[in-house]
Amino acid sequence: MRSSQSFGIHFTIRTDKVREGKVPVYACVTVSRLRSYIALKQLVEVKSWDNAKGALKGNREEFKSINNYLQEVRMAIGTCYQQLNLKGKMISAEAIKDAFLGTAKEVHTLSSLFEYHNETAASTLKWSTLKHYYVTQRYLVKFIQKQFKSADLYLHELDYKFIYDFETFLRNHKPVDHQKPLNNNGVMKHIIRVKKMVHLAIQLEWISKNPFANYKLKIQKVNREHLSEKELKTMENKVFDIDRIDMIRDLFVFCCYTGLTYVDVINLKHDNIVEAADGEMWVRTCRQKTDIPVNTPLLPKAVEILKKYKDNQRALLTNTIFPVVSNQKVNAYLKEIAEVCGIKKNITFHLARHTFATTVTLSNGVPIETVSKMLAHTKIATTQIYAKVLEKKISEDMAALRKKLKEVV
Repeated sequence: MRSSQSFGIHFTIRTDKVREGKVPVYACVTVSRLRSYIALKQLVEVKSWDNAKGALKGNREEFKSINNYLQEVRMAIGTCYQQLNLKGKMISAEAIKDAFLGTAKEVHTLSSLFEYHNETAASTLKWSTLKHYYVTQRYLVKFIQKQFKSADLYLHELDYKFIYDFETFLRNHKPVDHQKPLNNNGVMKHIIRVKKMVHLAIQLEWISKNPFANYKLKIQKVNREHLSEKELKTMENKVFDIDRIDMIRDLFVFCCYTGLTYVDVINLKHDNIVEAADGEMWVRTCRQKTDIPVNTPLLPKAVEILKKYKDNQRALLTNTIFPVVSNQKVNAYLKEIAEVCGIKKNITFHLARHTFATTVTLSNGVPIETVSKMLAHTKIATTQIYAKVLEKKISEDMAALRKKLKEVV
């Protein structure tokens, strides 16, 4: 509820509705410069009305009676404002009008929308996805406190300016709990979540207008970093004396040859490795994020790593193929591994999945449809992000062309 709202009541007449020298009287309720008019079903003479005072001028008993009635209305409207305030309700001119007329209906706020979504989506969304909505909600709370000196907003107060100002807030926000400010696409991800919330509110008929109607998302195409063939081989062949570093390297390389994400590989069990009809070993699991099946034949390097961890004592304790280690620690160790291997790229665990898609499969002629299936993508357009023309492929294609041209000569 906003903590610094202006509130006022003024009585006025509608001169455009004059009939036989008389016009209707309205109570004008103003909250933070937004107005709502209440028809009072009182007719007064235009010439007897004092617009500055919002009352009839003169001492006629009829005029005194109407003026007394207007004061009673003023007190009643003021009482509606106070009751809404005491109950902690969001206050607006329309809410006060509804309370006065006895037509008050439930007014939804931005926080109530997020609470409804988070409660209903808990059964359908993975926590890894749902937690991002809580982060967006925290950013919204900070923005509303700073911009409006309030803890919440009515949904009907959302407009284009609100979205644009929230975007500006996110771009200028300097975090104190993590090291980097949001980049453009990070900002857009929060805006997308708010847009989904607004779409839900429209479907629920909690809001009639769409504040995103004229807003355009500004997603920037990013270069999906991956290890080159040379960098991958360097990492594979590097000898590490520290077991924990050696294990993280093996975990990462295994995913470079399978395309699995961190959460899926860390939960991988021996039952997920099967011998298929073709006599080869396959990994069969489901992506935790989407529940979509993953069926990928294991390449020799992946099989070699599996054999290495067949009797790992730490893994046996959790009944998993690899010892369990947090994603945060994995990424920290990967920075050390990259430095030792002389790899200048910013390596995170997800880069292994990119390497599988680009260096291991697509650049070696595996059809994009097959790669998409192994990555468990729902749309082939998602896989096309990785379908870059690499220098290796350009070299091979031009070599084939040179050979062909020589044969013609």
